Amino acid sequence: MTASSGRTGRPPLTEARKAEIRLDIARAAVELFVAQGVTATTGEQIGQAVGVSARTVWRYFPSKESCVRPLFSAGIDVIAARLREWPPGLPLEDLLGPDLTTGLLAATGPDGATGSALVRLTRTEPGLRAIWLQTYDEAEPAFARALAERAGLPADDLRPLIQAAMLNAALRAAVERFAWSPAETAPDATAGDAEAARTLRSALAIAAEGVS
Repeated sequence: MTASSGRTGRPPLTEARKAEIRLDIARAAVELFVAQGVTATTGEQIGQAVGVSARTVWRYFPSKESCVRPLFSAGIDVIAARLREWPPGLPLEDLLGPDLTTGLLAATGPDGATGSALVRLTRTEPGLRAIWLQTYDEAEPAFARALAERAGLPADDLRPLIQAAMLNAALRAAVERFAWSPAETAPDATAGDAEAARTLRSALAIAAEGVS
């Protein structure tokens, strides 16, 4: 008789489960970074917060700073999908209005205060800053493809490329201005989210003047 050659052990993880683990690790990393700083946070601590080993953390991310990438990039698909549905002539700030904030928070997980604290850390932590800027570099072509699709233009057409660059810059400026402002001290999460939405709408209204 011959031994069975079938696979044993745990079944392979699905892509959806892998994405869930990545997001869990990202959320735990953010909480620790905000609470005790990036330098004081270890891969072991991040893993313990999620219930996995440090080895698992490093399997998904090359560095502790890169753990936050899913939280920075989760909104790209949300915004790109909305852009594809944006009817010509409809003000951009109306389409990407208050409900966009809710959609982005649902995609990422941290409450508004934690998210703002993470963005503030990008100002003083070079590793996080690099991830933050790289995320916006990745967002721009995604926005350009969405705008090109909406307009029925080739993906490399100059118009959607420039529109995407303007939109991307407006979004980043709005998020950073809100997070870095000394006045970002809303009494509760709901008020903070409302203020973030107003800042976002103002930035998008300005960008829409060149995107419409």
